[in-house]
Amino acid sequence: MSTRIALVGAGAVAQRHARVLSDLAGVEVVAVADPVTEAAQELADEVGARAYEDAEQALDASPVDGVYVCVPPFAHGPAEEAALSRGLPLFVEKPVALNLATAEALARRVEEVGVVTGTGYHWRCLDLVESARKELADSPPLMASGYWLDKRPPVAWWGQVDRSGGQVVEQLTHILDVARLLLGEAVEVYAAGAFDDAAAQLHSNGSNVRVSVDDATAATVRFASGAVATFAATSVLASKHRAALHTVSRGLLLELSETCLISDDGFHRLERVAGEDPKVTVDAEFIAAVRGELGATRVPYAEAVRTQRLACAIAESAATGQRVVLNGRAAPAGAAVGAESGR
Repeated sequence: MSTRIALVGAGAVAQRHARVLSDLAGVEVVAVADPVTEAAQELADEVGARAYEDAEQALDASPVDGVYVCVPPFAHGPAEEAALSRGLPLFVEKPVALNLATAEALARRVEEVGVVTGTGYHWRCLDLVESARKELADSPPLMASGYWLDKRPPVAWWGQVDRSGGQVVEQLTHILDVARLLLGEAVEVYAAGAFDDAAAQLHSNGSNVRVSVDDATAATVRFASGAVATFAATSVLASKHRAALHTVSRGLLLELSETCLISDDGFHRLERVAGEDPKVTVDAEFIAAVRGELGATRVPYAEAVRTQRLACAIAESAATGQRVVLNGRAAPAGAAVGAESGR
């Protein structure tokens, strides 16, 4: 029997998932829901599904084995609740919510219902990430630098903080998620943002609403292990320049991107390319979990919420100019690297 999937959302990310899922053996996309009915119908026609205006309609009309929620940050909540109220396995694209409160409330519901979950943090599915973990096991990172240096996406909602959450929450979150995996949990954040008010209207994507997302954000983060990291994000470039995480250990430098991993010990410089497409792997892994072939995905909803917590802390610090302490405490200066990193 086919594994039947409903897609909530019909934008670019939902289209990518629809194509990947349709190419997986024994998977069928049977429903597409989006309030923009033309978009829902177009994607539904492409994959041989039926189109609906919202998740409730789609799930009432179409028996399914799992639900993908691929909506903008501000729209998270109702679709997840529709799936959870029916006890359906749930895949949620990143960021999993606009803010931390929504994400944590949904996490509690996921735990209550006990369904299989997956999230769109596909970087975790890179074979390069596992290679980086193995190299760092014997040489814990002391420092890291993460980057998302890009152009502003064309959709109008992205430039509004109350719609996208900002670039840190919406884009840099991938880098923060990998940083958490490789360095452990963050405990202290300080960030600052830069905003060109004169250019805000120019970059309003033709809408009457002024852009409110910072043009650039820089953050310093301390981890429970004692490691420190800097993160930088900007959306003012003409094209995407870099999305990467660099780690520094004693005698070892790693440079990780979505396509390659460079390892440099000062004597040898080794470059490895990704052996598989993580955007395919993340979907294949969720389907396997839905079928009971896997116990869990690599980034279930609860794990994604921890990344959301760090992203929101950086956004809060940049907005207020104040230090933000996570998990109830800050790490003491000079804490032993690796002591609490989970390695």
